[in-house]
Amino acid sequence: MSSREESASAPSVHQQAVDDKRLLEAAGVFALLADATRLHLLWLLAQEEADVGTLSERCGASRTGVSQHLAKLRLAGLVDTRREGRHVVYRLTDGHLRRLVVEALSHADHRVTGAAPHD
Repeated sequence: MSSREESASAPSVHQQAVDDKRLLEAAGVFALLADATRLHLLWLLAQEEADVGTLSERCGASRTGVSQHLAKLRLAGLVDTRREGRHVVYRLTDGHLRRLVVEALSHADHRVTGAAPHD
């Protein structure tokens, strides 16, 4: 299949021209995903919203460490918060990030298990 046919058959591919601004933005997101704890937190938030205590318990990191990672993710605009009583609940900002995290971990699963990827 030619690259022209591939792009025509892949409607989920972003059609905007790639420029320096978009490349730098994407590289910044990947830099934040390059930390295993942050990636784990994002994967947990892709499943459901959660507060710092719940995230700390589920990923096995200290509350302080989780709070610091979440602060970086929030400053980058990857997570958002809302108040629920006395708790601050974190969530992913959009579905693009959710898909990126899930795809990255699915890709890793195929590499680790040696299974052929499902497209």
